[in-house]
Amino acid sequence: MADWGPVLVGVVLFILLQPGLLFQLPGNNRHVDFGGLKTNGKSIAVHTLIFFTVYAILIMAVHIHIYTG
Repeated sequence: MADWGPVLVGVVLFILLQPGLLFQLPGNNRHVDFGGLKTNGKSIAVHTLIFFTVYAILIMAVHIHIYTG
């Protein structure tokens, strides 16, 4: 049986936490920009830290598992 939970969580978080897609923290013009579709190095670093923190919490603490049979 394959555990697809970590894969699915990673893909969804990757799509939602792309800098500039939904929001950008820190933004180019303000502290938070919404839907600007532009990015910078600082926002890439911040979004990477947010991604790995939320991913680790969901996989290790909440134990999200999706098994296929």
